Amino acid sequence: MTNSNAIEQYRDTFVSYLESKTTTNEPKNLYEPITYILSLGGKRLRPVLTLMTTDLFGGNVSDALDAAMAIEVFHNFSLVHDDIMDDAPLRRGKTTVHEKWDVNTGILSGDAMLINSYQFLESYPTDIFKKLTSLFSKTAIEVCEGQQYDVDFETRDDVMIPEYLKMIEYKTAVLVATAMKMGAIIASASEDDTNAIYEFGKNLGIAFQLQDDYLDAFGDPETFGKQVGGDIIENKKTFLYLKSLELAEQDKREGLLHLYSIKPEDSETKIATIKSVFKESGAVEAAKAEINAYTQKAFDSLATINLPAENKVVLKQFGENLMKRTV
Repeated sequence: MTNSNAIEQYRDTFVSYLESKTTTNEPKNLYEPITYILSLGGKRLRPVLTLMTTDLFGGNVSDALDAAMAIEVFHNFSLVHDDIMDDAPLRRGKTTVHEKWDVNTGILSGDAMLINSYQFLESYPTDIFKKLTSLFSKTAIEVCEGQQYDVDFETRDDVMIPEYLKMIEYKTAVLVATAMKMGAIIASASEDDTNAIYEFGKNLGIAFQLQDDYLDAFGDPETFGKQVGGDIIENKKTFLYLKSLELAEQDKREGLLHLYSIKPEDSETKIATIKSVFKESGAVEAAKAEINAYTQKAFDSLATINLPAENKVVLKQFGENLMKRTV
C-alpha cells in the first residue's frame, strides 16, 4: 500500500469514528459550535499520526481511536480559543466559531472541548491511561505556555530566534510529538522507542510550523485556507520577520520595525512591502534551510528506533510529503 493511500485510510477510519462520536446534545448553543468546528475538516494530521504510529509499532489501530479523538478535540479547542485571542475571521476558509456565534459561546464551547478531550482517555486500561494522561497534561500546559509566549511576542521588540523556536515547539510541535508518542504507548512500544518517536514528531512539528509561517506569507490563497499575509497584518514576529531584522540593511530594518508597529487601513501595500524585504534580505532562503534542518533532525531520530526498515520508510515518506505541502 502506498503511503498516501495508507494515510487516506487512517483519515477515513478516524473521520467515521469522529462522526459517530460527535452528537449535538442539549444545550444546543454549547454543542453546536463543537460539532461545527470538528466538521470543518482540516488535514486531521495529529489523529492520523496517532493511528499510523500505533499501526507501525504493531498495535491495533482501533485501540488508538479514542486517543486520536482526544488529540483532535484538544487541538480544535485550542484553535477556538486562539481564534478569539487573534480576532481571526476565518479558520479553514470558514467563519470562526466566535464570529458565527459570539465570544462567550466560543469560550464555553472551548472549555467543554478541553474537558471532553480527557474523557476520551478514560477508555484505556489503568497503566496505559496513566501514561497517556500525564503526557497529555504536560503537553496541554506547554501548548498554553506556547500561546502565552506568542501573545507576549506581539508587544516585544527584542524577540530572538531561539525564543521564537521555543514558542513554536510548545505551541505546535509538542502536540504533533504527543500524537505519535501516544500511538507508540498504545502499541506497548519500549520507553526508548516512545521517546524517540516523540523527538521525531517534535522536530517534524517545528519544521511544519516554520513552513506554515512561510506559506502564510507566500502561499497560494486558493489552497492555503487561511488569509494569506495574516501574520503580517497581525504583526506576528515570525521566523521570516526575525531573520529579516537580522539580515536586512539598516534602512530596510527600520522600515520593517515601523510597519510592524502599525495596522494601516491598506494592508495590501504593507504585505507587499514586507514580503519584498523577506525575499531581498535572504530570510526566505534561511527559512527554507531551517525547515530542512529540522526535517533532517526528525529523520536522524528515526535511526535509533527499533522498527522494521519498511516502517521507517513510511515515516520518512510522511515527513517528506509534509514538507512538500502547499496548504
